[in-house]
Amino acid sequence: MIDIALLRDDPDLVKRSQEARGESPETVDAAIEADRARRAAITRFEELRAAQNAHGKTVAKAPKEEKAALVAQAKQLSDDVKAAQLAVTAAEEDAAAALARIENIVLDGVPAGGEDAFVTLRTHGDVPAFDFAPLDHLALGEKLGAIDMERGTKVSGSRFYFLTGIGARLEYAIMSLALQRALDAGFIPMIPPTLVRPEVMRGTGFLGQHADEVYHLPADDLYLVGTSEVPLAGYHMDEILDLTAGAKRYAGWSTCYRREAGSYGKDTRGIIRVHQFNKLEMFVYTTPEDAEAEHLRLVEMQERMLQDLGLSYRVIDVAAGDLGSSAARKYDVEAWVPTQDAYRELTSTSNCTTYQARRLDIRHRPPVDGGGAGRTAPVATLNGTLATTRWIVALLETHQRADGSVLVPEVLRPYLGGLEVMEPIA
Repeated sequence: MIDIALLRDDPDLVKRSQEARGESPETVDAAIEADRARRAAITRFEELRAAQNAHGKTVAKAPKEEKAALVAQAKQLSDDVKAAQLAVTAAEEDAAAALARIENIVLDGVPAGGEDAFVTLRTHGDVPAFDFAPLDHLALGEKLGAIDMERGTKVSGSRFYFLTGIGARLEYAIMSLALQRALDAGFIPMIPPTLVRPEVMRGTGFLGQHADEVYHLPADDLYLVGTSEVPLAGYHMDEILDLTAGAKRYAGWSTCYRREAGSYGKDTRGIIRVHQFNKLEMFVYTTPEDAEAEHLRLVEMQERMLQDLGLSYRVIDVAAGDLGSSAARKYDVEAWVPTQDAYRELTSTSNCTTYQARRLDIRHRPPVDGGGAGRTAPVATLNGTLATTRWIVALLETHQRADGSVLVPEVLRPYLGGLEVMEPIA
């Protein structure tokens, strides 16, 4: 959630942010009114409770002949207090619901508009050119014995697959390289749970506009995560962190699940849009003041990975309407996919400022002037992908050769027993 003080003190800023996202500014007016009603309900309850306490003292001191009337008044006051308490509960629920419709405040410079309004910040590498007709990643994967969509569908349904042989090894190699890079950068490796409670999924913002993408297990009231960002964000829920020695950085390796609702007819061939995949996700807790620098650091790590894998890519500043509710700014790194003649997203990294931390009650104690720690304040959270199954798409297509073999990027060879070329199977 956003800072309630910001909503009260600068509603026009909040409205501009909502409008940049394509949301109605009326959501801000509704949240302000709900907050006003909540505070009024609390004031009414406290006044009645104070009157009840004072009346109780009066009853205790009253003469016997006056007690009956005073006791009747006390009963009425008690009923009024109970009604006021229920009104507070209802007003707080209404205010929480109204505030939840306010998405994170976009940072200065984020382009306004929807999915196509992004700004390209830079490109890297030349678009691959071939003197033969290139195959797409699925055709290559089948030649190499790396991808089996047919049996994935037979076993689990559409949008499922098997990575087999060199395909499985290739994914382990990419993920292992990313894990080593994360370790070298001071990240703590984590294998988190992939089922989380509703409050964690809700706290990270995934039960808002993306709720239809999430798998829910009603019998257990648990959610399958689409990224380890979710359990890593919940890892320090309801805690006060010590950030005096610097940011807390985690790298979560997990299987991820997405329903891909509404995407049927798009990217149905191969492993671009699937229901299950693996991912190594970076997650950072830091101070709000250091969040922007940390964001750029995560992007730099992502770019270095793609450069070392020999992939051509561009970095885009995602438009406000495509950020998701939690992100205040998001950079995507999109690799060139030759057979699609287009850049496709391989990584995202988001600065969620204090939005998730406020929802999950994750705080720190900023130092005050003169030394020592002051009052607690929300931390900032950031997340970014460092490797995922989809990378296989760009890697196979970019490094393919005329005979259907694929050159292994040098940086991956140590993780593949020194293998230099992936050869078609007989």
